[in-house]
Amino acid sequence: MPERIAVVGAGAVGGYVGGHLTRLGHDVVLIDPWPEHVEAMRAQGLELCGLTDEERCTVPVRALHLTEVQSLAKQAPIDIAFVSVKSYDTEWATMLIRDYLAPDGCVVSLQNCINEERIAGIVGWGRTVGMIAALLAADLYAPGRIRRTAAKGGGDHAVFRIGEVHGRITRRVARLAEMIAPIDTVKATTNLWGERWSKLCVNGMRNGISAATGLSGNDLARVDPVRRFSIRLGGEAVRVGQALGYALEPIGNLDPEHLARAAEGDPEALEEVEARLLAVSNSGVRSDLQRPSMGQDMRKGRRTEIDFLNGFIVDKGRGIGRAAPAHAALVDIVKRVERGQIPARPENVIDAAAGLPR
Repeated sequence: MPERIAVVGAGAVGGYVGGHLTRLGHDVVLIDPWPEHVEAMRAQGLELCGLTDEERCTVPVRALHLTEVQSLAKQAPIDIAFVSVKSYDTEWATMLIRDYLAPDGCVVSLQNCINEERIAGIVGWGRTVGMIAALLAADLYAPGRIRRTAAKGGGDHAVFRIGEVHGRITRRVARLAEMIAPIDTVKATTNLWGERWSKLCVNGMRNGISAATGLSGNDLARVDPVRRFSIRLGGEAVRVGQALGYALEPIGNLDPEHLARAAEGDPEALEEVEARLLAVSNSGVRSDLQRPSMGQDMRKGRRTEIDFLNGFIVDKGRGIGRAAPAHAALVDIVKRVERGQIPARPENVIDAAAGLPR
């Protein structure tokens, strides 16, 4: 019998994955809190597009408002529930779907931040799986419309990573990878926590800066002092992750140790890291429309995930006596922009970087 799948949070990432799983013939229900988005999906399907014409499609999907989730009680239970909401919504979203899970059903965290512990606190560690969208870059730009702003394939770096919290490759992880493979490149990983922290390093270098400056993803690398601040953020995050004992994977296309040394002033490492960041920004791998998710949130007037990204790095570093001053400075800036105290502009991080200790 085919798996029954629910996606709680059918935004940019959840909607992209859930829409393509539907297109591939899986039994999927999309659940979302934005009424206009749900109604648009019902009326016209979910429109998905990317950087090529071949990626454009409109998929008839089954979509539910939050108030309609109770209707799942009259249907067969859910085998796989993807939770793809903002980190601050993780607990209620997991609680929402928990009662509709099959006895051996699982919840998959398809989110930017490290939320597996929050999910496990509600459904148990044995029913918690992690899934990382490493190079997806998607945007819910209008109700019922999601565009991907990065090229498919990921080069040498698989776009999706799926793993168990205990690090073994299980039947369900292998099955999840099999389901996701037709959407894009995927890896079943034995290193979920290292993968998670490595993605956190990437997000920590880009998301908050986009929110604080208003810059697009490519422009983050093109403005020299902003790029240097991003490198400083990456190096701090790497050192905290190493101190926590994580086996770090490449940070995008960067070697973690080279990134940390670049942030600490090693001239050769800095030259290499800057060249790689600039090469990606000018390669066409991602569209100039691409904007990290926190930058999108700031533009839409939504609450940001700064406490769960850069703030999380600060908190974890503080717990082991490893300071992350650049991340702490960025958290403060983003919160001030979020409250309307200052506008989003590059000078915010340029000025902050100038005041950081070396």
